[in-house]
Amino acid sequence: MKTDILLRMAIDFSIMSLIAIGGANAIAPEMHRQLVDVLHWMDDSEFANLFALGQVAPGPNIMVLSLVGWKMAGLAGLVVATLAALVPTCALAWITGRFVERHGRAAWFDSVKAGLTPIAIGLVLSSSLVMARAADLNALGVLATIATAALVIFTRINPILSLAAFAAAAALAAGLWPAV
Repeated sequence: MKTDILLRMAIDFSIMSLIAIGGANAIAPEMHRQLVDVLHWMDDSEFANLFALGQVAPGPNIMVLSLVGWKMAGLAGLVVATLAALVPTCALAWITGRFVERHGRAAWFDSVKAGLTPIAIGLVLSSSLVMARAADLNALGVLATIATAALVIFTRINPILSLAAFAAAAALAAGLWPAV
């Protein structure tokens, strides 16, 4: 059973890492679909929590896959998931770098980069919708998402301030923080 999980992680995470144009945020919808809807390895809340932890932890945000590996299969899962997340993209980057070094920057290379930009933006935007649906379990969560998105779009204020304010409001609402 554990071997099946490790093999499935190795294959799926390797493929996902190769389409992570824009980082782990770009593949959140596919990660969610696979982990929650197809494999049923976790629910929306667990996925949102692991994804959030992967975002705030030091290092590349693709390490969320390492956290999933740890949750599913312990240390062996962490190792397999981490290698599956990093080795294919590192190999692709190395091969691409060698090609550019040997053959120079051709016009088609700039065209490919220009074409990948809107793809990355679309993937990241779709990820925000998936994460909002997975994480916003109550009215305060929905309000926090909408307000923080508006803050990011219309101001230059750091979104961390909005999230901190809503975290404090949630703590107050839950009675975890005494009212002043």
